[in-house]
Amino acid sequence: MSKSEKDISKKRALGLYQNLMLPRQMEEKMLKLLRQGKISKWFSGIGQEAIAVGATTALSDEDYILPMHRNLGVFTGRNVPLYPLFCQILGKADGFTKGRERSFHFGLPDHKIVGMISHLAAMLPVACGLAMSSKLNHKKHLALAFCGEGATSEGDFHEALNLAAVWELPVIFLIENNGYGLSTPTKQQYACKDLVDRAAGYGMEGVKIDGNNVIDVYNTIFTARKSVIKKQKPILIEAETFRMRGHEEASGTDYVPNELMEKWEKKDPVKRLRKIIMNNKFATKQELDNIDQKVKDSFQDDLNKALKANLPVFDEEKESNSMFAPAVETFNIKSPFAATQKYRFIDALKASLTHEFDQDESYIMMGQDVAEYGGVFKVTEGFLEKYGKERIRNTPIMESGVLGAALGLALDGFKPIVEMQFADFITCGFNQIANNIAKQHYRWSPPVNITIRAPHGAGVNAGPFHSQSPEGWFMQHAGLKVVVPATIEDAFSLTISALRDPNPVLLFEHKKLYRSLSGKITGAIDAEPLGQAKVRNIGEDATIVTYGMGVHWAKDIAKKYESERNLSIEVVDLRTLAPLDMQTVSASVRKTGRVLLLQEASEILGPMSEISSQIADSCFEMLDAPVIRCSSLMTPVPTNKTLEDGYLATNRLERDLNRLLAY
Repeated sequence: MSKSEKDISKKRALGLYQNLMLPRQMEEKMLKLLRQGKISKWFSGIGQEAIAVGATTALSDEDYILPMHRNLGVFTGRNVPLYPLFCQILGKADGFTKGRERSFHFGLPDHKIVGMISHLAAMLPVACGLAMSSKLNHKKHLALAFCGEGATSEGDFHEALNLAAVWELPVIFLIENNGYGLSTPTKQQYACKDLVDRAAGYGMEGVKIDGNNVIDVYNTIFTARKSVIKKQKPILIEAETFRMRGHEEASGTDYVPNELMEKWEKKDPVKRLRKIIMNNKFATKQELDNIDQKVKDSFQDDLNKALKANLPVFDEEKESNSMFAPAVETFNIKSPFAATQKYRFIDALKASLTHEFDQDESYIMMGQDVAEYGGVFKVTEGFLEKYGKERIRNTPIMESGVLGAALGLALDGFKPIVEMQFADFITCGFNQIANNIAKQHYRWSPPVNITIRAPHGAGVNAGPFHSQSPEGWFMQHAGLKVVVPATIEDAFSLTISALRDPNPVLLFEHKKLYRSLSGKITGAIDAEPLGQAKVRNIGEDATIVTYGMGVHWAKDIAKKYESERNLSIEVVDLRTLAPLDMQTVSASVRKTGRVLLLQEASEILGPMSEISSQIADSCFEMLDAPVIRCSSLMTPVPTNKTLEDGYLATNRLERDLNRLLAY
């Protein structure tokens, strides 16, 4: 018997035993229900409950926990009400997500639990954001994030650990090394002897423990917590355990050698703790059996009630309206612009950010080179000196990690702004945006106010990796708002609208407009809810629907056709691609009967593909000609100016407009 096993108090030992037995007894019941067809899937944690139970018991109730598939002990350890928990597992209407999510893919803010997504390691950067929130608020709390040994091969694992170490964040990263990633053994997953050895490479402390000894887990986490809170530095813990059942029950365990199953069966955490308790004479076998029965009886009524509970009823309007939190209807903003002075597009962006940062300390800017350097386009130049290093933060070269951290900050009440150095690099953070940030509020969470600034667009001879127009990629992902300002006024007002919107917003800023577009701003500028298009030029003969740089192309050609051919072309600026204002578009198309859809993005599956479909659906009988798209070529963006000019849609705009008008 180890020293920790001898020194443990009777109260602590029996408390851990009861905490261990509750998820074990519930799991055994779930397996029976699975065989009866009353639940569709179950990820069993039998044999490794000691990690979740020991860790949860050792933490403060104010510490955030980010559990994984097999961490039922986190929910029971945080005293989550069992009736809605069973309803959640059974997919009933009274579950926490009302049937929108599966068993542990949900969080409970009141219990400081943040739910997982299936993309492994994705929640580790979120833990960094939650820990950063605690640090910024000067709270003595931390975040503990679980992951399996398989997830340590994912990029988010490395980005999260690196970010936590560089920013000195109060995080515990807890690896449950259970031997297999589905059917792949650890020897095929990593070459190092122990995963905890990686801690040194990130400049943090690492500890390896026996994950099947709940007392060791409790003591290790309890000690680690004190260290993390005191030093404000992360710790990596590897808990060695074993998965006694399949990845999920349908997988089985045929790929596991029998001798390995027999070895770990002897290390069962429940059996080990019973032995320790009896050796210390804290309780007899009969007394422990009585605890077992008491625990089993404690959840039976809630389970029976949940089994009889109603299934969800589909309501299309309710489901659709659940994607976004309501935005403020009007923003009364005093214009910071002098009527006699010229302003550039970039000046308006800086003014909007300054306006909001001055009023609300919950805004935090994060990104590569955004602090001392002021960003590669100098949008945040001077912000570090004005707002300080806590609010204007350089990140390591990463996208996914900082986007996940932004989600963690937003979940705890901050309003993070993430600058993608170039919009092209957003691909490296696509999973966090499309699967984590976008779906969060619909799935279970409070609103998440995150703004992602992305300098996009060609025309500056920057080549295929610094010139793309990826805004259309995000239109199909429900839960995101996509904003593309085209004017100086919109660079100010739409940016403020994006920053104040309680939902995730991608703000695409055209690089060429930063310093090439300038003009005077007259009158007050009122920010407004996102999703309202504007008619930039009134016309009768045809409509051009566009956004961003396309607005300037369209206005130029409309002016040319008016002076040279006496034709009036209406120009509709979408301003936001999600949500789309099809009412304004349809009204213009119905008036002119002809429409050209202009985009800088390449044709295939660009934003105009969706708009074309909606026009055909709602305005078909009013059309006097086919809907025509004018897009950039279906090639990467070339670097050479002559080639780039030929690539861009503006090179074909007059040809396509003539074709539309001649039909």
